[in-house]
Amino acid sequence: MVNIKPQPGIMKIDLYEGGASQLSGQDQVVKLSSNENPFGPSPKAVEAYSISGKALHRYPSTSHGHLREAISIIFDLPKENIICGVGSDEIISLLCQTFSGQGDEVIYTEHGFAMYKISALAASAHPVVVKEKNRTADIKNIIEKCSEKTKLIFIANPNNPTGTMINYNEIQELAAKIPEQTLLVLDGAYAEYVDNYDGGLQLAKNSNNVFVTRTFSKIYGLGGMRVGWGFGSKSVIDALQRVRGPFNLSVPALAVAEAAIKDQDYVKKCKEENNATRDWFISSLRKSGLACDNSFTNFVLPRFKNQSQAELCDQYLQSKGFIVRRVDGYNLPDSLRITVGNRKTCERLVNIIDEFLVG
Repeated sequence: MVNIKPQPGIMKIDLYEGGASQLSGQDQVVKLSSNENPFGPSPKAVEAYSISGKALHRYPSTSHGHLREAISIIFDLPKENIICGVGSDEIISLLCQTFSGQGDEVIYTEHGFAMYKISALAASAHPVVVKEKNRTADIKNIIEKCSEKTKLIFIANPNNPTGTMINYNEIQELAAKIPEQTLLVLDGAYAEYVDNYDGGLQLAKNSNNVFVTRTFSKIYGLGGMRVGWGFGSKSVIDALQRVRGPFNLSVPALAVAEAAIKDQDYVKKCKEENNATRDWFISSLRKSGLACDNSFTNFVLPRFKNQSQAELCDQYLQSKGFIVRRVDGYNLPDSLRITVGNRKTCERLVNIIDEFLVG
């Protein structure tokens, strides 16, 4: 008799659902559901993609040497402490696979990114959810939840889907107080949108128990290429490199990511445009009567009176061709996560939300 069973935890995983990109019966839609850069990638990255097509018959580099070198120069980091992956999602998965297993615990906060729980369960570890305070990570609660079983702590800073963040002093305090067997992972997917913030890289540079993940999917506009990277101690990187697949990144992905990260003028332009529009967007939503936390990302999270109103607003936006993100799965049923588009798009969206609220 056949008795094939998956590893413990696998069947507890809820399938991840990305942001929708189509609406039934509508050809022209505005997608604001996946926190994509509305300006797209750097023209230099697009050019690199075109050129890389001539080498599609070649296997990609297994060391990702050129990309790691570019990252090390831009962020002043030792190249040997950098690992590249298929988006930061793969880095998160590798961390759980390498440093946790059955009987171990992986901590994340109640409105944290879904991949933390998914990756922990895939490694047969036990995910532990910690309460936040006003939709923001609370380090006191995190420390209290730590035990001798805690192997990993994931904090997105700024956080997805809330857009909130904790300050550097709090991160340092947390790193100093976690158990000796625990690795603190700072997910910096949106770090580039924050002024005077390195996503925790300097702390990771000087602390063996801190690891940073980053992505090319947000401000670099390369969501379709799936490239991310991580930075940490040599011992952590050495372990991860032994688990990572040798050809995990394609020739085009490596070439495009390298070109994108070298074009920091484009990154600066995208940040300035996003942050100006985002702050206007939040102010306008508040004037419309919606609660909305300050965001340090490329999205906003307006809160409605209740779940029913949020659902009805989502339906109304869809009828007008706008796709935003319901976040019930993140324990935020009264909210909608909305990507910051260009100024004209956001102005249209505010007018439509006002129409809905007036009734």
